[in-house]
Amino acid sequence: MGQNFDHGYLNYPIYAFSENYPHGHIEDWHQHDRIQLIHTLSGVIRVQTEEGLWITPPGRGVWIPATKPHALLISGEVKARGVFIEANIQTDLVNDCRVVVIPALLRELMSSAMSIQTEIQVGSRNERLLKLILDEVRILPSLAFNLPEPQNQKLQQLCKTIKNNLALNWNLEKVAQQLHMSSKTFARHFQKETGLHFSHWLRQAKLMQAMIDLSMQKSILNVAIDLGYDSPSAFSAMFKRETGLTPTEYLQQLKH
Repeated sequence: MGQNFDHGYLNYPIYAFSENYPHGHIEDWHQHDRIQLIHTLSGVIRVQTEEGLWITPPGRGVWIPATKPHALLISGEVKARGVFIEANIQTDLVNDCRVVVIPALLRELMSSAMSIQTEIQVGSRNERLLKLILDEVRILPSLAFNLPEPQNQKLQQLCKTIKNNLALNWNLEKVAQQLHMSSKTFARHFQKETGLHFSHWLRQAKLMQAMIDLSMQKSILNVAIDLGYDSPSAFSAMFKRETGLTPTEYLQQLKH
């Protein structure tokens, strides 16, 4: 657990919580009996599952299904709020990990639910508040802040090598040659394993690392160089296109 874990009334299918995490905090592989929705107010949470990696920047949320094994790595000083939800309370709740938009209404509802400390009475305001949270989480827009991992061992090792050397000029022909495949065969195999074209996966890998590096106060220039971009402006254009924020705007959010 992080620090200063607080929560609302527990004995109900949904309850709110707040928690702070120090920079560098690691939570090893674990799982919860309930669905967990974490809203990151500051800092960055990296969620690792067997299927891949999810990065949750400030102002966004991460949805983790019940009984899903996962590990957390914290970058920056993270303040978070969220809810735990019984998995069988509604049949239409999504059952995969994803990064989501947290609308202002849901943000305020979760904050209000923190103050619920007594038994939930049928038909009460508190019950209506918690049921409204359930309505809201059903329709959360998802964001492509994830990096799927292949199951094939050779591709896993390739992806690990790439992530450790993002400044290098990786291209389809180069990596296909390393695996003794034609570029067409590699592209087809990689997309089947990850669901992404190789160039898209590489761009996502750079975006995920950029979010972490910026949260650790690395300069925009150094991030651009470390990710293999020709200039800070080229990196900033990619970051803005993928997140809707410039790196400078993103850094400002980290301070909130």
